[in-house]
Amino acid sequence: MSSLLLDVKDLRVAFGGKDVVRGLAFQLAPGEKVALVGESGSGKTVTALSLLRLLSEAQVSGQAHFVGSEGEGDLLALPERELRGVRGRDIAMIFQEPMTALNPLYTVGEQIMEVLQLKLGLSRAEAQARAVQLLADTGIPEPERRQAAYPHQLSGGQRQRAMIAMALACQPRLLLADEPTTALDVALRGQILDLLDGLQRKHGMAVLMITHDLNLVRRFASRVIVMENGHIVEQGPVAEVFARPQHPYTRSLIDSRPVRDVVPPTSAGPPILQAQSLRVAYPVPILGLRGWFRKGEFVAVQGADFAVPPGQTLGVIGESGSGKSTLALAALGLLPCGGRLTLDGQAWSRDQTRNKALRRVVQVVFQDPFSSLSPRLTVEEIVGEGLIVHAQELSKEERRSKVEQALQEVGLTESQFPGLLQRYPHEFSGGQRQRLAIARALIVEPRLIVLDEPTSALDVTIQKQVLQLLQRLQRERGLSYLLITHDVDVIRAMAHEVLVMKGGEIVESGPVAALLDAPSHPYTRTLVQAAA
Repeated sequence: MSSLLLDVKDLRVAFGGKDVVRGLAFQLAPGEKVALVGESGSGKTVTALSLLRLLSEAQVSGQAHFVGSEGEGDLLALPERELRGVRGRDIAMIFQEPMTALNPLYTVGEQIMEVLQLKLGLSRAEAQARAVQLLADTGIPEPERRQAAYPHQLSGGQRQRAMIAMALACQPRLLLADEPTTALDVALRGQILDLLDGLQRKHGMAVLMITHDLNLVRRFASRVIVMENGHIVEQGPVAEVFARPQHPYTRSLIDSRPVRDVVPPTSAGPPILQAQSLRVAYPVPILGLRGWFRKGEFVAVQGADFAVPPGQTLGVIGESGSGKSTLALAALGLLPCGGRLTLDGQAWSRDQTRNKALRRVVQVVFQDPFSSLSPRLTVEEIVGEGLIVHAQELSKEERRSKVEQALQEVGLTESQFPGLLQRYPHEFSGGQRQRLAIARALIVEPRLIVLDEPTSALDVTIQKQVLQLLQRLQRERGLSYLLITHDVDVIRAMAHEVLVMKGGEIVESGPVAALLDAPSHPYTRTLVQAAA
């Protein structure tokens, strides 16, 4: 037992009598890096949370023998008082979304100091000095100033680094990292991964990484555990499992990389969307007396030139804050802009009545279908909403027929889902909700669809299905796409041309294959290398 840090046997977790984790058995050695892989609902996060008994209303059984600094014992049988000593001290956890995991009412420095004072008994002055050092160790610039910042005042990457600093405050023996890079840009993912790798070697801790990102597994872990429906279906060294997967589910995960299946670009008429010297700026207050008389501005997009031809996809890639989403909002006519921007040969007007016809030309599919679909409306109401605005001459029966046709086109039918039209969004999976969002966009027969990170919230196998659907719809309907993403693999699969944005400017553009295979700008090379 002394050679193992954690030995889990017959772990079972149930909610309301329904098993979600079924008889798991796995081991971790000191200093080992193991990835727990599977789709949403496979039981990955539940497994990690059950080890620290952080699941309310759950029935947990089995054994989880752990060797801690104060001795060894079964985590699932320890008294709550003793387990509190293990949490944060010997076993720490990095949660998936730092904005919801960090307390918005306290500075990040105060939250790190709290751990140090409670677990190590440091004085306030000692804890503050240690908190600044931890933030510096994680690569946050100006750590003395950042420790006094609240979570909302930090970028996504800085918040994740602050959470890592908090998790490592007591130099734990085991770190549970739950999708620590999912919400980050590809360049930031690489930075966080390198940071974790360096800190793991420095402190000699073991890491259990929960993820569905197979590129991350290849790059970080030495061993992989594959879960499906609460069971472990395969485990072993990463190189061996990836080279010779034994289980069909493992093979399906490995084969889920997006596949390119798009029509080659052709010159078939004037662009659907065209911009020349596009500029978008936001007003910001000026401090001091000058702010009484005028406002400053923050330029989010500067001097952008691009075009989206009929039946083609223009991909836009860049880190958070690069101006991608601002560019998309300008294309949708939702932000005022300078320069020249035309949609189907017409410019957006300040008169919303005149814009009504243009809004039928362009539709949008957002990143998170759960938050973009109204929970109060049925499927029929959600998908058919655009017809009420743009096809008022249709009767209720004709609208219903078009709704059914749009749903069928995205692969949702009454035979699959009895009572489909009267269901609500929460009754569907993430991939099915994204299909609903696509159907809602399709029903008014647009010529251009803005896709804002359409697959980043989905598992890899579902992502592949949604991309195949979008590719098929483009071939059949001749749709144009403006694709906003930070996933280089999605750009390779979908785009004909690509723009690379940084700091509000287009730093490089061109045909997708030529640009990604031989990038000329250092930033583009960083993005491509981080995704390799």
